[in-house]
Amino acid sequence: MQQIVETLKSEILYTEEVAALTRVPVATLRWMKHVGRGPNWGKLGKRVIYRRADVEAWIESAFDGGAA
Repeated sequence: MQQIVETLKSEILYTEEVAALTRVPVATLRWMKHVGRGPNWGKLGKRVIYRRADVEAWIESAFDGGAA
């Protein structure tokens, strides 16, 4: 059970953690969420949460179609 909890903690990120990871300001992440851009998100209670995999996929998508 403890391992499951630890895995979830590492897989679920709050807005502030995503901001630190991506260097995108919290206000910008909130705006992106409002207009339907940025990484996929969900709610857990009143908190906005992100899956680490979704954030990583969003970062990777920034490189799709870029010139080499």
